[in-house]
Amino acid sequence: MKKQFNRMRQLANQSVGRAEKTEVLSDDLLQVEKRLELVKQVSHSTHKKLTACLQGQQGVDVDKKSKKLPLTTLAQCMVEGAVVLGDESLLGKMLKLCGDTQDKLAHELMLFELTIERDVVEPLYDLAEVEIPNIQKQRKHLAKLVLDMDSARTNWSSGIKCSTLS
Repeated sequence: MKKQFNRMRQLANQSVGRAEKTEVLSDDLLQVEKRLELVKQVSHSTHKKLTACLQGQQGVDVDKKSKKLPLTTLAQCMVEGAVVLGDESLLGKMLKLCGDTQDKLAHELMLFELTIERDVVEPLYDLAEVEIPNIQKQRKHLAKLVLDMDSARTNWSSGIKCSTLS
């Protein structure tokens, strides 16, 4: 309880300007710290919007992702239509060819989205939700340690003054 009271007193003294406040970060690091929250907001919103742009479900295996794509459904519909009409008719041949083409497009889209997830979406998520909060947590811990150091320095100075006076 006494330690918490002393900490609050030290914080109040530093806020008012009566006590010495040690700055451990350089000007460059202070500028980076100010931009950190902006980077977090931008990466979070970009991650959210980019995820919304993906047509397949995020985080599922390749087969499920492929089956959920609208292009795959269209390709299956066209191939089934070609089977119903028969391969000898012109419309049947056209539907079969278009169905195969749509299936290839769906496969390419799925590979593209998997690459985007791996190379862009996941790193953005890690940055916004893991790395930046860790940096902010460490910064708060550093501020606490600096406060402890300033408090210890003040107590040490007071002790030296008292010992020289007696």
